[in-house]
Amino acid sequence: MRVVFAGTPEFAAVALDALLRAGFTVPLVLTQPDRPAGRGMKLQASAVKQRAIAAGLSVAQPQGLRLDGKYAADAAAARDALVAADADVMVVAAYGLILPQWALDTPRRGCLNIHASLLPRWRGAAPIHRAIEAGDAETGVTIMQMDAGLDTGAMCVVERLKIGAGDTTATLHDRLAELGGRLIVEALEMAACGGLPQTPQPAEGVSYAHKIEKAESSIDWTRPAAEIERRLRAFDPFPGGVAALAGEAVKVWRAEVVEGRGAPGEVIAPGPVVACGEGALRLTELQRAGGKRGPAVAFLQARPIQVGERFGA
Repeated sequence: MRVVFAGTPEFAAVALDALLRAGFTVPLVLTQPDRPAGRGMKLQASAVKQRAIAAGLSVAQPQGLRLDGKYAADAAAARDALVAADADVMVVAAYGLILPQWALDTPRRGCLNIHASLLPRWRGAAPIHRAIEAGDAETGVTIMQMDAGLDTGAMCVVERLKIGAGDTTATLHDRLAELGGRLIVEALEMAACGGLPQTPQPAEGVSYAHKIEKAESSIDWTRPAAEIERRLRAFDPFPGGVAALAGEAVKVWRAEVVEGRGAPGEVIAPGPVVACGEGALRLTELQRAGGKRGPAVAFLQARPIQVGERFGA
């Protein structure tokens, strides 16, 4: 099968690697334009572009795909490249651009999406983060036949994955990426034999994983300790949890739920242990502004925290 691939971050690059190892022909790769990154804000290629270039694949980086939009010229060039690729199917994984109908219709067998959730739960941009934040016991990967809706297409292959008590978005991401790469290969092999099932998504259980905003990093100590702990894991590696301590912004990366009572944000025991709206948290991994994240004990050597001090939002 001839497979056009569309994706941008590491999650997608893992799937591209899997397709190449399985021997699929990839005549074209679509990925986001290079973006400024790092301290020097130099243009940096996406993880998918880096893999594609290393494999000698043709790469297109349109800024938009709407033929009547701001980047109509880019869209027209991408359409021509996609037609020339003569693809059986397009595989999409965290691409970052909405595919218009012309793109969905161009490959002979349409487009398959690798989505990191058990659809219809957590449609949208941040399914891994939101599953951890919500306290879900499991998640998984759905290979979906794409349609014009937001993650509304028929489900082709689904596999579940347990969310561990200590999982962060970073650790869960890596397991889901590997699972996605394996499942898309299985799905394409089934499609090549004419046996890829398609099951409509149920109308019940729909939820949306809205994009993670940096403003969400502010810790609300009036919330239950268990909820805050989940958010810290959900927001690792981005954007982390942020709290104010005597006018200094402190990043809180990890914490343990413990018993304790006090005013929300108050340090009620060494550790430091901080009271929440319900229960308390022992902060175990912290970071000062301009410093490196590390164990709380290292933080406390440089900046002791006294019982009675107060963390703010």
